Amino acid sequence: MKKLILSAAIVLGSLSVNATAIPIIDLMSQSLIIVQDEFSEIKSDAIPDAVKSTIEKSFPNTKLEKVYVNDKKEYKIEISRGDNKYTVFTDASGNIIKK
Repeated sequence: MKKLILSAAIVLGSLSVNATAIPIIDLMSQSLIIVQDEFSEIKSDAIPDAVKSTIEKSFPNTKLEKVYVNDKKEYKIEISRGDNKYTVFTDASGNIIKK
């Protein structure tokens, strides 16, 4: 009977060792640095008419959120439709660029 109680205590003791909490490192609490590929934000009035026309034709019923431009005169345009958000890249002539 002593062996039965002793073996039950050993089994229960080993189960409690495995149930200890393992520390988890929270990566989301660290700050993130986001680089925007050398794009700088501009006002939506400053984009060329060709770019506006392309966005209106290619993405109807969308709202223009933010506009960015880089040194090569490439435009990064953030648009939204309802809860969906999209990012479109164009050149100064309004041609869509795949990035």
